[in-house]
Amino acid sequence: MGVESFLQYMRDLYGKVNSSVLHATSSGSNSQQIAFMRQLQKDLKVEVASRLPLNDLKAVVFDIETTGFLPDKGDQIISIGAVKVQGCQILEEQFYTLVNAGVEISEEISRLTGIETEDLQDAPSLSDALIQFFAFINEDTLVAHHSSHEKSFMQSACWKSFKTPFKHRIVDTAFLFKIVEPKQRILTLEEWCEFSDIPVIDRHHALGDAKLTAILWCHYLERAQELGCRTLQDIYERLALR
Repeated sequence: MGVESFLQYMRDLYGKVNSSVLHATSSGSNSQQIAFMRQLQKDLKVEVASRLPLNDLKAVVFDIETTGFLPDKGDQIISIGAVKVQGCQILEEQFYTLVNAGVEISEEISRLTGIETEDLQDAPSLSDALIQFFAFINEDTLVAHHSSHEKSFMQSACWKSFKTPFKHRIVDTAFLFKIVEPKQRILTLEEWCEFSDIPVIDRHHALGDAKLTAILWCHYLERAQELGCRTLQDIYERLALR
């Protein structure tokens, strides 16, 4: 779904956002982007997905590459990758963008991600990249591998760009791992892939890592269903009992 489609979705669903705000958002006015994002976050229904049957759950599995690990110390998002899934099926819809962070990329990060400073010169600004990403998400649930990294950067980015909190739900893959493989103490994405016989391809590329995470998510979601979980709420309740 593109930006215009998402804006129409917002018009149809809520009918609360002034049409001039929506027009200005699509044309890139920062003040109107702020108003749009505040309205989006205000109206976001974060609890609906928890009671949907897992086979009907629409999710966006995503990953970010950053200049470091501490957004409160100035580290920045430099790329975002995402894929859509429904239930245990990976869909064809994908999202990827570089982000012009306005900073020099260190040699260490360039070696890790393959992203050079010059690659970001023509990339969207952080606010534009986020608007595009949220348009792709639509109302779907977000999924990430060890999501504290993504969550902290998204919280920082939304406040920096729009002065609004980040309220999207992010479901951590670790929730499934703890239910299905409670004795495992594996942490990294590549280790979980190797444990699950999933070839590790395009590691440390935002879209590549999103694809790997989506494969893991679908595999372990199916196994969680085999254990009797029917909704996200069932998964949370099982975790609470552990």
